[in-house]
Amino acid sequence: MLDKKTMSELIAIVLHGGADFAEVYAEYTKDNRIGYADRKIETVANKIISGVGIRGFLGTRTYFASTTDLTPSGLRECARRVAQAVGNPVDRIADFSLVERINPNIHPIAINPFDVSAGVRCGLIREAADAAWAAGDEIIQVNGTLLTSDKSFTVANSEGLYTSDRQIRTRMMLTAIGSDGSRNEQGIASPGSQMGLEFFDIARHAPKAIGAEAARQALVNLKAVPCPSGQMTVAIASGFGGVIFHEACGHSLEASCVAIGMSQMCGKLGQPVAGSKVTAVDDGTIANGWGSCNIDDEGNPNRRRVLIENGILKSYLVDRLGERRMGLPHTASARRQSYAFETTSRMSNTFIESGPDTNEEIIASIDDGIFCASMGGGSVNPFTGDFNFAAREAYRVRNGKICEPVRGAALIGNGGDVIRKIDMVGQDLQTAQGNCGASSGMIPADVGQPMIRVSSITVGGQA
Repeated sequence: MLDKKTMSELIAIVLHGGADFAEVYAEYTKDNRIGYADRKIETVANKIISGVGIRGFLGTRTYFASTTDLTPSGLRECARRVAQAVGNPVDRIADFSLVERINPNIHPIAINPFDVSAGVRCGLIREAADAAWAAGDEIIQVNGTLLTSDKSFTVANSEGLYTSDRQIRTRMMLTAIGSDGSRNEQGIASPGSQMGLEFFDIARHAPKAIGAEAARQALVNLKAVPCPSGQMTVAIASGFGGVIFHEACGHSLEASCVAIGMSQMCGKLGQPVAGSKVTAVDDGTIANGWGSCNIDDEGNPNRRRVLIENGILKSYLVDRLGERRMGLPHTASARRQSYAFETTSRMSNTFIESGPDTNEEIIASIDDGIFCASMGGGSVNPFTGDFNFAAREAYRVRNGKICEPVRGAALIGNGGDVIRKIDMVGQDLQTAQGNCGASSGMIPADVGQPMIRVSSITVGGQA
């Protein structure tokens, strides 16, 4: 990491270019990926990410450059590129001095993955794969990945801030393919956390449990019949079901969209935007949360942000640039994949809080509909809120009972419309892990919710 003297010099160069704010971000990250395929460990890959990103503001305009040349001359040249881009040189700059701030760490690590041999880590992914293979002869393929990372960064700015953070994350992703001789179906399990290898000591995250879950889902889908299509009442399970709120509504609350008028949520603070049982939160302070961090990537202490409360829009997700553009205080929501990306407003751990209903009441309320037990990927337009998401595991619901599994189910709708139609919210809040992509790169993000009921949504199916 760069010392205060070096960072002060780089900040001063940007300020001499006429910027009214300057920031330096220095990063060193170790990544390891172990890949399993064809009943063997196929790859063990290590990657080092090391570099510096430098940014300047002039009003609501932003200027950014990055470098992997960490020599004094290379760093100064990067800062000069930013200063030249600002293009408003001044002889004198305001005095500033960097003061270090030490942040409390709420993400304790018991077993640093990089202190454990590659053989031990390979054994974890093999154990998960063996459990998937053992689920039955219908399992014909198992693929898996164990991801571990150790990221350290220091950020300093012309307001005098100098602070650092370290983030260690672990995630296992396993895919099982089942076949009945005429059709193949897959199941996926991919839990992770801001923890070390102690993550796998938790019973539900044990490698055997991960492998068994992926295989179970594949075998269920082999028995599934084509899903019907049309307007239906739909129950969406806890956990990764929260991806619909994240994608269809969460992105519409980020300042990167709101500040430029490209969001369905523009100008709606204080107005009802969801069903009255919906309270949605983005909380970057959850201990060992996949999307948590002690500080955001602009150095601000993280916090809990209530976005929607009892259906009323309460807050946007705002970074420093959004603060300038919108006239609203930042919410410590600045994130980036690495030094090579300029920060922007992003989600962390985003979820719908538990409500007043039980899962049994939700299912019993559906005469004819669909229960989505596990959601998959999809696409969304944050400007309009229109989305399309596939269900990994789904079932037909008749007369308040969960019936046969169905395949090919897709939920199609508009985020602003769908959250208004959430009329029942369960009590079993759970989260699940994903990687979210946007202009500042791919970042770890948790999604979550209890079981919810959407009174009416378009279901696309194969029947």
